[in-house]
Amino acid sequence: MVRSMNNVTKPKPQKQGSSGVGGAKTRMSNAERSSYFARREAAKVLRCVLQGDARRRAVASIKSLVFSPSVRNKKATFALVCETLKRLSVIKEVLEIANVFNAKWKKQEELIYIITYDILFSQAIVLSGDAEKFLLLRKVALESALARFCVRKKVKSIEELLLLNHQAPGVSKPRYVRVNTLKLDVDSALLELAKINTVKKDDMIQDLLPCWCSHQGVICTVTNGSIFLQGKASSMVALALGPKPGWEVLDACSAPGNKTVHLAALMRGEGKVLACELHKQRVELLKDTVRRSGASSILFFNLHYAVYNYTSSSRLYVFEGNELSCSPDLLKNTSI
Repeated sequence: MVRSMNNVTKPKPQKQGSSGVGGAKTRMSNAERSSYFARREAAKVLRCVLQGDARRRAVASIKSLVFSPSVRNKKATFALVCETLKRLSVIKEVLEIANVFNAKWKKQEELIYIITYDILFSQAIVLSGDAEKFLLLRKVALESALARFCVRKKVKSIEELLLLNHQAPGVSKPRYVRVNTLKLDVDSALLELAKINTVKKDDMIQDLLPCWCSHQGVICTVTNGSIFLQGKASSMVALALGPKPGWEVLDACSAPGNKTVHLAALMRGEGKVLACELHKQRVELLKDTVRRSGASSILFFNLHYAVYNYTSSSRLYVFEGNELSCSPDLLKNTSI
């Protein structure tokens, strides 16, 4: 008996695309899918950052790039970008030693950097996607290259290698210390700090010293008020006013007081600095800064500077953050 072929049920063909993202044979789990997209979002952000560095023109900060609406997994993306950047010089060396780049993946080098970080330094166990598979097949070569790089750098562990990488001379930044000329002259401070580590005079601000030393190395000098840890931008503000000895300057928002005592030092302790601070707790912080500086020409006012009743006929210079103006008098403003 011959069975008709028309009655035989044919198997249904499988739908295309049900195998998951990146050509995987099995469908991804939610965690795998999230990691897959986070790596690609991180690669896009990393590309913007590296292109900005290459052109010496930053497009945007990492945070602003990560927090754009197009990025879904912001936390994972931000972590991947930051951690990859910390190890980027090591990752580049390892990829070069392992010689795994080809023409196809060279066009997606930022993604390769991200995945290499995940393979060598992260706790990622399952990596799905074509680029991930490409590097996983070469995991032994990458690990061997990392070991050879450690030998070349004469370190015994990856931790030592990363620490050495962070301490590279070209990467280190100076800590700026401003000399309080009411207590110490710049040359004496330079000689004292030179005993600790590298220090020099700033090329723009006479009483500012870029210092490549630890915070502990200068803590004693900071405590007695001979120097203040103060950034270069912050130190420029009082200097921009160019106060002369004998002036009367109203510092409109004084606490914590670094700029206030800088004003007093530039005026050589002569004249008056009228320090206004609205918040009582910050007034105490201001007083402590002034006490350490040894400045005797600073008067404290726990009020908003606009309600200060200034009736002197002399010219008053109003100093408010980065803004300055001058006025013959300031009358009490009852609207505040």
